[in-house]
This record gives sequence, structure tokens and C-alpha cells, in this order.
Amino acid sequence: MQELLRTNDVVLVSFLEALLTEAGIPVFVLDVHMSVLDGSISAIPRRVMVRRDDFDAARRLVSEAGVDLGPGP
Repeated sequence: MQELLRTNDVVLVSFLEALLTEAGIPVFVLDVHMSVLDGSISAIPRRVMVRRDDFDAARRLVSEAGVDLGPGP
């Protein structure tokens, strides 16, 4: 697994899950339960993960959807 994005924006995480799943790219979100435990202070961001083999395609798809992932690895 490789990290595609780390964010506290739950709407963005949901959007990426839907976008990637629709494209047939398996996605897994880490730290979901930890970010809930911290309350509303957003101290622990969620990590959107994809398989290494899907990373380039996922990054391209997300970029085409207008989401800035910053500089690549």
C-alpha cells in the first residue's frame, strides 16, 4: 500500500473513495477510528491508501478531478 493523501477533510476522503472505487482502484482509508477519538480538534489526519501498482493511475485520476496532491513521491 502507498499513501495517496493525508487529510482531515472527511468530505475529500469520501470523494476520493467514491472516485477511485468507481474507477476500479481499490482504496483503503487508515486512521478513521483514531481521527474520531481525537474529537473535533483534527489532530490525526486520515490516510488514503492505494496499492503500489495502482498509485500512478490513482494519482492521475485524482489530479484530473481537480484535487491537488502536492509534489509526487
